Order: sequence, then C-alpha cells, then structure tokens
Amino acid sequence: MDNCEIRLTQTKGRALFATRNIKENENIFEEIPIVSCQFSWNKAYSYKACDFCMSPLETAEENARRLTGDESIKLPINSLCSVCPDQHVKCFQCGEMFCSQICLEKANELYHTYICIPPNNKHPFKILEETWKNMHYPPETCSINLLVRIIALIKSSSNKESLIQDLNNFASSLQDRQNRVAHKMLGDHFVQQLESLYLLFLNAVDNDRTDLEQFLNPEGFRSLFAIIGTNAQGIGTSSFATWVKSVEELHLADKENEELDKMIDEIYEKMDGNVGMFLNCEGSGLYKLQSTINHSCCPNAQVTFPFNNHKLVLQAITDINEGEEICISYLDECALNSSRHTRQKILSENYVFICTCSKCEQQAGDPDITSEDESDES
Repeated sequence: MDNCEIRLTQTKGRALFATRNIKENENIFEEIPIVSCQFSWNKAYSYKACDFCMSPLETAEENARRLTGDESIKLPINSLCSVCPDQHVKCFQCGEMFCSQICLEKANELYHTYICIPPNNKHPFKILEETWKNMHYPPETCSINLLVRIIALIKSSSNKESLIQDLNNFASSLQDRQNRVAHKMLGDHFVQQLESLYLLFLNAVDNDRTDLEQFLNPEGFRSLFAIIGTNAQGIGTSSFATWVKSVEELHLADKENEELDKMIDEIYEKMDGNVGMFLNCEGSGLYKLQSTINHSCCPNAQVTFPFNNHKLVLQAITDINEGEEICISYLDECALNSSRHTRQKILSENYVFICTCSKCEQQAGDPDITSEDESDES
C-alpha cells in the first residue's frame, strides 16, 4: 500500500491513516478475507453462492425468478450476466458447490479438507450448525461456521504463528465486551447458549488440539466469538443486481432504456413482496486490513464489493488529506441520518463502543431522545 498505513492510537487502538492525499472516488485498497462464510439460514433458504468466495451461482434470470416467485420472467441481454454455470464444480465428497475449480482448490488448501464430510445430519459439525440456527434467526449477523473455518485454517496453515497473531490482533481482552457481544447475538439466555455452543464446538473440532489450546478453552472460545461478533464484515452478492448495474452502463435508446427501467422496477417490486429485504447471498468475513478501520458518523470512505464476491474494495467518498484517519460508517444510511442518541444506542448495543467522532461531539448537547421519539413529537 502506498496510500495508507496502520497506526496504534491511545484512544482507539489500531487505526488506518492516509500517507498521501487521496481523491474522492479513489480506490484505497482491495482485500480478500482471512476467512469468509455464507450465513447458515441464507444458505438454507437456497441462496446459492460459491462455498469459498461467495460469488452467486444462480444466473441473473434464475435469481430474479426465485426471488419473485415468478418462473415466467425472461431477462433480455443475458450476455451481461456474469455467472458462468459451465465453470461450476461440486466437491465429490461433501457436495458443496464452487464457482470454479480454482475456488475449490483454494478452499481445499486453506480449510475445506478439514471440514469436508459426506452429508450426515448427525455429524458434530451439522449438529453445531443446527443448534446455532435455532439460536440466531434472520436477519443474520454472523455464522458459527466462521469459527469452525478459523480452526480449520489454523490446522491447515503452514504459518500458524502468523495466523494466530493476526487473530490475536482482532481479539479483545475485556470480559465485559465479550459478554455484551454474546448477548447481542444470542439474546437474554446468552450464558447458557454460549456454554452449549462451546461444548458442541469442542466436540466438533477437538480431535487434535495441536496449536489450538488458546482457542479451545472457555475463555478462548468467548474471545473467538467476540472476534466474529465485532470484527466480521458483512458480505452481500447478487447476480441480478450485477446484471442491473451492467444494463445501466449501456448506452441504449431512450425508449429501450425506459422499457428496461420499467421491467427492473416491476421485478424489484415483486421481490419486495416475496422476500422483502433478503435479496442477496449474505455472509461475513474477517479482513486483516479492513478491521483496522474505525467508525465515524461522518465517514470519508466506504466498503464496496464490486467484484460480486468476497473481495472488498475500500473507496474514498470524500477527499482525504495526508495524515487524516480513514473511517467508514458501521451504520446504514437510515441510522446514520438519525439522532445522536439513536446512533450511540445502536453502536453501543451492536459494536460495544461509544462514538466520539466530530459529528457526535458537535451534537453532544442534543436531547437524549431516539429518532422514534422525535417523530412521535412532530
């Protein structure tokens, strides 16, 4: 990287700073995750994605038909669809699907060989996942399988010390922080549920403890759980949305543009009525560099997924000066535009910190009421 570097700060810990001036819309860096995984319920509801890179496996037309429930949909200009079914491969042992032979080979090299099992609902891995699904319903924020893949990654790694150090950099030593993250993901019974998950997790991965002792005791498991709860970056991919973007970049006649826009709007309206907000293949990943980027309610960068897989691109959304901290928003646009009290409440409950960005400091004197309260009064 010639444009940014990680620095250790007194107030925030690790942070990312610009080492030269960065222009608005400039790509700051690209990054693939240390590990990623599709959400369990998302996969169970037939959102088909590559088991390694999360690239969609449905064509844009197949995707539109499933999400709308309308098998009669026919998309024009199918050549714009980026999905290549003829390149898809299946693991002969477990049946998992990959978008290419390359992804299958990468998965086998990194973790898949360790967790690859024939379909068996009574296998410890499957029992662990089903137990997790009964504790963590949609909308999902992480997956227990991410923990399993982390363990498999360590077992398969030729440089275990470096990988474990990377994981330790994610970890928090604060017990209260770990408990609050577990409470956020599991609800009021998090203590009992965390204990149940730990025992099932141990049963699933405990055939060889070499190099894993620090993660296979109760404290280590809570630490891993806190890592995925606070550091995992959400990933969303969609073959239909990618097709729409490609269509929008075409230079078509006005009439043809209007007809396509109308068709796309109608399809999205049908999707909304059939699946609501659940439009994408969804999952999460741990990113070494991205995880160092702190939140701001007035961010100067954003995480994007232009390749329609788990590779992210950090893009500047304003000009960034040399020496300035690079920040993203952990909140969606709606929450970002809400009151300071609402933003602080969401960040405290979901990310376990209090924001002290310039916007929050400027609004420090605002009344401590949520945006809903403000709406009620108006």
